[in-house]
Amino acid sequence: MRISDAAAAAGTTPRALRFYEECGLLPPPARTPAGQRVYGQAELERVRVIRELLALGLTVQDLRGIADRLAPLAENPRRRCVRTDPASPASGVVDRRLAAIDAEIDRLSRLRGRLAERTGRDATPRNGSASRG
Repeated sequence: MRISDAAAAAGTTPRALRFYEECGLLPPPARTPAGQRVYGQAELERVRVIRELLALGLTVQDLRGIADRLAPLAENPRRRCVRTDPASPASGVVDRRLAAIDAEIDRLSRLRGRLAERTGRDATPRNGSASRG
């Protein structure tokens, strides 16, 4: 299928597909004699995996580090990302992203606490957990 059809089937845009290709997340697709990109089911599944991982908070940079793991995830969507050899570039990507998310939660909790204190509002977050800050 052509790029516009593939993008629609994967729930994204042609521009995103070209971007994923430029970043090395999506291998260059086959082309028609006229030079148009042609995508198959394997590429669509890989794009779905890329979009799911991005939606989970990983970055394009994170995915570049584990690009070799995207095809196996696309082949078996129920497969989990597992930690491999600590020397492997794929190792630690999720741990680093979780640490970054935790750091951002801490930063926002402290910011919320300061704002609440400054404005005389309740320092307890709406979700009921204690403020960290």
